[in-house]
Amino acid sequence: MTERNLLLDPYWEARDTGKAIPQSPHAVSVALPLWRDVIAYEENDPACMATLQSIYPRFGLNPIVAQIANRALSKSEQSQNTCWPYPNLPTAKKARQYCKSVTPNAHITIKEESGLFCLIVDEHTTPTAKAFWQHTGLGASSRQAAIALNQEKSPLASDGERARELIRNRLAHIYGCESSLIHIHPSGMAALTTALEALNRLSFNKASFQVGFPYVDVLKLPEKIFNGSELSLTKDPCKLEIELDQKRPSALIVELPSNPMLQCVDLPLISKLAHQRGIPVIADDTIGSPVNIDALPYADLIFSSLTKSFAGRGDILAGSLVISPHSKWKQLFQETIPNSLLAELSDSDSIALEKASKDVHLRINELNNSCLVLKRNLEDHPDVKRVFHPEHCSNFKSLMRPKAGFGCLLSLELFGGLAKTKRFYNSLKVCKGPSLGTNFTLACPYVLLAHYQELKWAEECGVPSNLLRISVGLEKPSELWERFKTALNT
Repeated sequence: MTERNLLLDPYWEARDTGKAIPQSPHAVSVALPLWRDVIAYEENDPACMATLQSIYPRFGLNPIVAQIANRALSKSEQSQNTCWPYPNLPTAKKARQYCKSVTPNAHITIKEESGLFCLIVDEHTTPTAKAFWQHTGLGASSRQAAIALNQEKSPLASDGERARELIRNRLAHIYGCESSLIHIHPSGMAALTTALEALNRLSFNKASFQVGFPYVDVLKLPEKIFNGSELSLTKDPCKLEIELDQKRPSALIVELPSNPMLQCVDLPLISKLAHQRGIPVIADDTIGSPVNIDALPYADLIFSSLTKSFAGRGDILAGSLVISPHSKWKQLFQETIPNSLLAELSDSDSIALEKASKDVHLRINELNNSCLVLKRNLEDHPDVKRVFHPEHCSNFKSLMRPKAGFGCLLSLELFGGLAKTKRFYNSLKVCKGPSLGTNFTLACPYVLLAHYQELKWAEECGVPSNLLRISVGLEKPSELWERFKTALNT
């Protein structure tokens, strides 16, 4: 079968509902081309769920991973059990430990199946097991499952290690640090899991503190899996100082920029306030990209989802954790993080990521430029109420590298409210589904996908539910604008 060219022929209409984006067994996105599809997906409508050929890997089981789970479940005595495959025994034990901490009397077993380790839980424990799977990002990958099922060949371990070495060197060149300070993980959230685990081992075992509107799992991971998390939306440094003095958190977590509002905190100031109090700073630079911004002088640890613009393909789940060479805790982190790492990126995923990221500089420069062109065209259209983009943020600009750009992401709000937004979304001729940073443009009603059960809270935080998030791809900017203009005029 010829692979569909998503730059020219995107999944955008009703007949595409549920298709894997891209056309790969390892796709991390799924087509939700109509507004009603997004609602049906969030409400777990059986008809909608039955169409899904893929799912974002942390939000559910990729179909290949599900085959492993079903194999293990077929040997289980309880028909209501659910199964969560992990790459090794330590990760499965960590998941069991968490489930037991929430539900001490839960019935939980770990069964090895085709070389993977399956956490099998009763129906009452399923929500807890799912939360651990989603927030930590430690689950078995689709490539690991495909190898376990003999659907794909297992690469040589030496080839996997060589690929990880090349990735670390590539990232070291981007960040401007030694490759020994970089660790490669199965996902961006797995990288944050390792960072928080390391802090616990160093006795920073208190609640963390997030500044700025959070990506849902960056807040939920420390809140639910570790020692708790609190959120501050204040932009007043005096108020932030008071909060830090009162809370004395284990770490201060920031996103550069925030998702989906694309605003950046004053990182140099926040870092100064935190370090004066002996508090490490953890930054997520996924959206900004280390190609564009340099946070290492201020953040002690930086985690990133390499799934996004670093890979670009949309079919590799991976993450990185970088220790800042400037951190006062550098040596402690170097000693502790390797012992906190529950799983590294698999050989097959590493090889795929190394190949995909060879052109990362060229691609991200193109994405930067294309996003900026679309942003300026949207700002000039009378139906567009607001465009959110890092170009409007002085704090982001202060972190930018020479000749860098603003990333591939923008968000927009339309005049005409929900009715206009639905019409625009339904008629927009680009791929529509979760994730970002892909080589093809990808749109979604992000707030519905990330905060469907807490829309009122998001509104109170200044994030409107009818916001649309656009990850701009490598289409010709003029052709992409024509698609947006046509949908706006619908």
